Amino acid sequence: MEGVLTPEIWVAVAGRTGIDDLLRTTREEPDYEKLMRWRIDTMDRHGLGLSDVLDVVSRMDLLPGAAEFLAEVRSRYSVVVLSDTFEEFAGHLRDLMGRPHVLCHRITVDDGRLVSFTPRVPDAKCRAVDAYQSLGYHVTAVGDSFNDLAMLTAADAGFLFRPPQRVVEERPSLRSTADYDELLAWIDGVCD
Repeated sequence: MEGVLTPEIWVAVAGRTGIDDLLRTTREEPDYEKLMRWRIDTMDRHGLGLSDVLDVVSRMDLLPGAAEFLAEVRSRYSVVVLSDTFEEFAGHLRDLMGRPHVLCHRITVDDGRLVSFTPRVPDAKCRAVDAYQSLGYHVTAVGDSFNDLAMLTAADAGFLFRPPQRVVEERPSLRSTADYDELLAWIDGVCD
């Protein structure tokens, strides 16, 4: 979701708060659990909590062209959004996307503070792909970060969208684009 359809939530929080430590994303850090512990600790050190994140998210919009791309994809195919964001953060962005089915994690909040996170299941994106395939679905996946690579590899077809160079170098076999029209053409090509 983030980086493909929406801006990165944590980058937006960093921009709003001026806390550069929150600029790090899964585009730079392959270890998601390490990254989330860093984010939670950073928020705590600065006395920020869930309300601060929600305030930032409430001001966010989809990436330019994402609404049209998503509408076009949804008119042709079933869409499930697999994301490493959190149920507690996703509401406004889900509304902007037309309320697709979003599978993501949970974050534990105590007295307004972010204290820990609970992955839906270990390796949730890959397991979701496997589950849909076991039900006979063709799965096409799109991602942009290290945390998407296993999902993209497990899918029947996987594409990178606006990834950093390090991610492209990690998985050069995946096609990569920065253009929604090209991405839609690729999706149509593997789903027809």
